[in-house]
Amino acid sequence: MKSIKYIVILLVITIFAWTQWPEAKLTPFQKSWATYKTQFVDAGRVIDTGNQNISHSEGQGYGLLFAVFANDKNQFKSIWKWTQQTLQRDDQLFSWQYTPSKQGKCDDSCITDPNNATDGDILIAWALLEAHKQWGKPAYLNQATAILASIKTKLIQHKFGYQLILPGEVGFQHSDGSIQINLSYWVFPALNLFTEMTNDPIWTDVYQSGLDLMEVTRFGDWKLPSDWIILSEDGITLSGALSYDYGYNACRLPIYLMLAEDKNTSLIAPFMAFWEQDFVPATVNLENGQVADYAYNSGMQAIASATQSIMNSQNTPLPTIQQTTDYYSSSLILLSQLALLKSDLK
Repeated sequence: MKSIKYIVILLVITIFAWTQWPEAKLTPFQKSWATYKTQFVDAGRVIDTGNQNISHSEGQGYGLLFAVFANDKNQFKSIWKWTQQTLQRDDQLFSWQYTPSKQGKCDDSCITDPNNATDGDILIAWALLEAHKQWGKPAYLNQATAILASIKTKLIQHKFGYQLILPGEVGFQHSDGSIQINLSYWVFPALNLFTEMTNDPIWTDVYQSGLDLMEVTRFGDWKLPSDWIILSEDGITLSGALSYDYGYNACRLPIYLMLAEDKNTSLIAPFMAFWEQDFVPATVNLENGQVADYAYNSGMQAIASATQSIMNSQNTPLPTIQQTTDYYSSSLILLSQLALLKSDLK
């Protein structure tokens, strides 16, 4: 009887410890997510701490995506509720920018730019489809399908030999017939899932166009893609683009390829060469070669480390989310951790 009593006591102690220290049950990705949501998520609103504490559809999309892969149902519901109620438009797309009122109360005036940002729309649809797959909720599938229908109708254009993603409904088609694009809006793993879930070949075509564009948009000494690019009947140019830099947008392309499990050596090689410098600048002007006098941030470092790990099949430690790490860097760190998980490199 004594031995049974001791076993029962041991079980009680073990169960108590397990419930009192839940951190022990979390994966590294879930631990990072726990830090992320503490620092950047408030009642479903993902806060961009590096950009005057605004919120935007991109951030909501990242928050939803990380919540799914962390298996955090409650936080996913909270973020999705805020996103639907605050940002979603009648056409199922999302206003891209929300600026909180200084008085703490917001109405429609807090939507400071009602135009959509297509990468945010894509990220949200991706997260909803992942949520449907993981938790078996048909409503998420239906909501994602409605978003994709609107993206396809309003934001995908076959022009200049490519299936192009317009960065937004308004402002990127010019009177001379040219179109401005942002290649980092090709969220490659999302496009793969859209094909899988809808059986619509357009998403495969969009994916391939993204790869083709990466091959031909190699600028400057480093042969890197610019954050923004102009396409026209005359070809591809930086002239007139919003930025001539490789920087905070295009840096996401390698990790999106890794998340899509697309180890395209030709496309990744320029990034790998760029990261081998003793000093890796945050940005480089691809027209005149001028580089930033400050190094790439911890999120960009995480992308470099994760990409190198996956391409070389060896694990390299990533930067971690600190109290001083801003929203965007933290998001890139979580994307990088997610890519390692998908590649089975922990």
